[in-house]
Amino acid sequence: MKALRRNFLLLMTSAAVAVMPGLGQAANSAAQGAASIPDFSGLWAHPSLPGFEPLASGPTSLKNRVRRPDGVSNVLVLVGDYTNPILKPQAAETVKKHGEISQAGVGYPTPSNQCWPGGVPYVFWDFLMQMFQTPDQITFVYRHGNEVRRVRMNQPHPAKVTPSWYGDSVGHYEGDTLVIDTVGIKVGPFAMVDMYGTPFTEKLHVVERYRLVDYDEAKDAIERNRKENFEPPGYGGAPYDRNDRGKVLQLHFTVEDEGVFTTPWTSSITYRRSTGPWTELICAENRREYYADRDSEVPHADKPDF
Repeated sequence: MKALRRNFLLLMTSAAVAVMPGLGQAANSAAQGAASIPDFSGLWAHPSLPGFEPLASGPTSLKNRVRRPDGVSNVLVLVGDYTNPILKPQAAETVKKHGEISQAGVGYPTPSNQCWPGGVPYVFWDFLMQMFQTPDQITFVYRHGNEVRRVRMNQPHPAKVTPSWYGDSVGHYEGDTLVIDTVGIKVGPFAMVDMYGTPFTEKLHVVERYRLVDYDEAKDAIERNRKENFEPPGYGGAPYDRNDRGKVLQLHFTVEDEGVFTTPWTSSITYRRSTGPWTELICAENRREYYADRDSEVPHADKPDF
């Protein structure tokens, strides 16, 4: 059980044109466009596990087959629903094997418990996230290990993308929605899109859509999350006011990977304004797994590289 608990201890011109009125109109239009961009900056909390909020219908993320007596996911025994039709047979078998390990009372390696970058969408599990907005870049900082993502605004992906832990992310605004497109996510030794061990390949493509919405619009998702995901009171240092009925930050993300999934699927995360400070949490590598009496799977070299 210690190994399982260990899995979860774990983002900011004006111009005067005298002789060319057309340029003046363009500047005014740009200013109006900038003024309409919503302010996503600040601290956002989503302190529940395993994290994703499956949609009410349509292809969506996996649920935990093991439940507590109250029907909520048992975060100490993670058995992803390997019968979910989004999974191709080989991926379903991988999820099933992870579940068998979990049911045996052994914690399987994940990016978060092995102190490896999680990539997207895996990193969305984190309880606390901070966004920083500038005209040219959006920066996300996730509290667990200070994982950082940088999104270039209004630019295309390069013709040849070099794989990296968080991939190449480009963004733009569609009205009040921030849209982020990510490709080129590196496939590492613990490559998974969620805590159930669902794998991915170099073809993984993730599209995120962020909106500030009224509480009533997000109420169904919030209630669905409370029924699906476990939220320990005050856990993780990401407090929020459960009675706050102000706007929330809702993320809908769509995942496609033809090497793993039968179809693109969508899930969500509903963030609330955090009422606490930003807390530092560094995932410190500990090579020795005291609970299993063995060494962790950390990078090593069999011979000098120089």
